[in-house]
Amino acid sequence: MKKSNNSRRQFLQQSSMAGLALVSASSWSTSFSSSQVAQAELGKRIGIIGLDTSHVTAFTKALNAPEASQYGGYKIVAAYPRGSKDILSSTERIPAYTTEVQKYGVEIVSSIQDLLTKVDVVMLETNDGRLHLEQALEVLKAGKRMFIDKPIAASLKDAEAIFAASEKYKVPVFSASSLRFSPSAQEIRAGKVGKVIGADAYSPMKIEKTHPDLFWYGIHGVETLFTMMGTGCKQVNRYINEEQEVVVGVWNDGRIGTFRGLKNGKQEYGGTAFGSNSVAHLGPYGGYDPLLLKIIEFFQTGIPPVSKEETLEIFAFMEAADASKNQQGAKVNLADMYSKK
Repeated sequence: MKKSNNSRRQFLQQSSMAGLALVSASSWSTSFSSSQVAQAELGKRIGIIGLDTSHVTAFTKALNAPEASQYGGYKIVAAYPRGSKDILSSTERIPAYTTEVQKYGVEIVSSIQDLLTKVDVVMLETNDGRLHLEQALEVLKAGKRMFIDKPIAASLKDAEAIFAASEKYKVPVFSASSLRFSPSAQEIRAGKVGKVIGADAYSPMKIEKTHPDLFWYGIHGVETLFTMMGTGCKQVNRYINEEQEVVVGVWNDGRIGTFRGLKNGKQEYGGTAFGSNSVAHLGPYGGYDPLLLKIIEFFQTGIPPVSKEETLEIFAFMEAADASKNQQGAKVNLADMYSKK
């Protein structure tokens, strides 16, 4: 979610180009001939929904590179560019990111329905979680496996609805932050420190007014915390000042995990796991490749690397943090966040 470097002048010039793309896919032409881009095999054609996050250019460059043998032949072949309708930091990215993915042979289409006729699997990349349920339903009804970039939705209720639709149509989905698959986080998950008896995680905490506070950027640190601790959080308290925020979670077995959202000062990602055998600090960010490899494995097997239960608990944690804020830091039970059946 890096801020666009485009100037206002560039944005206005590129916006006119993007408008043509949204009216008719045929108005775009790729700078690569078809012979310059390896054609994806049937079953390995990836489609992207939403060209308003830097993830789409990173994923396209990696997957469509001629030497990208580690991804099993999967290629991004088509994209529907529309993302957020009213989040400027998202809408202003679409023209430049559309132009960029075209350089790698990606066809720009004018609708999700058109996209679904050209691809086998989908990456839902729209930055705006409020659109995810509507967009995901089209993909699930078409029977396409789908990775949904974070946040899976802009509310726990919508996240629950996406998983319910996944089960209804018998089409697997998963969502994750790339921080989850950093090598050091996965080592802790696998038992490097023994049983994790407590953990602290931190990340930048930029807030987008259209989403609950932690959904936009804090989700990175929250998911890092759950990667180390696992599921079973029962309640949270949230503490706030001008520089940072801390959400303290208590797990069913008494373990305590904390998320620290950094609002000012040095903006970094990290954390510490306190284990029965040792203490470990999270190493440097592993980039997008570990996540991308998990996405491809999921497309191949249909087995999500993150469970529905864990994803929903992460979102219950973040909504409970908002509820605690509204109650001046009072304890809030995660169970109260879920939709009542």
